[in-house]
Amino acid sequence: MNNINYRAIVIGTSAGGMDALEKIIPKIPGNFSIPIIIVRHLHANTNEFPGYYLIKNSALKVKEADEKESIKKGYAYIAPVNYHLLVDDDETFSLSVDEKVNYSRPSIDVLFQSAAEIYKSQLIGIILTGANKDGAEGLKIIKQYGGLTIVQDPEEAKSEVMPRTALNTCKVDYIFSLKDIADYIIDL
Repeated sequence: MNNINYRAIVIGTSAGGMDALEKIIPKIPGNFSIPIIIVRHLHANTNEFPGYYLIKNSALKVKEADEKESIKKGYAYIAPVNYHLLVDDDETFSLSVDEKVNYSRPSIDVLFQSAAEIYKSQLIGIILTGANKDGAEGLKIIKQYGGLTIVQDPEEAKSEVMPRTALNTCKVDYIFSLKDIADYIIDL
């Protein structure tokens, strides 16, 4: 283990993402000292809160991120449907309806880049299952800032495109199974 005092974890996922998140987020204790910020691709017309199951089964407080909300430990924040989620200089959220990136809004790349610019080497970026290339460039930026990068093992991903694209785009620190991702971040 390293001795870096991490200040945030960003997670990006798409196809198969809720199943993957359900194997990670409920394992994390409620007093976890690092806020978790999640972008999960959903259809723009989705009306339900994308983290309902996680709210019911997690010790962490799970909620949709709000404009200008302060980022706090003990929370897992989920990007609202059809909004880009960004981290601002004052460690609050910003929501944007700018153009889609990689056919996606929210975009993983947008979150990862904005978080990397704020947290630099104190950021952990995680790419999970997904069916497009969103997140690969953002993970590369996190790595360039000295942050820690983790990718779900493509062999166990429901859709391996996103993890494989991330692995082909940058040299990541770890390739883990979902169980190992949860265990690793808890051990931090």
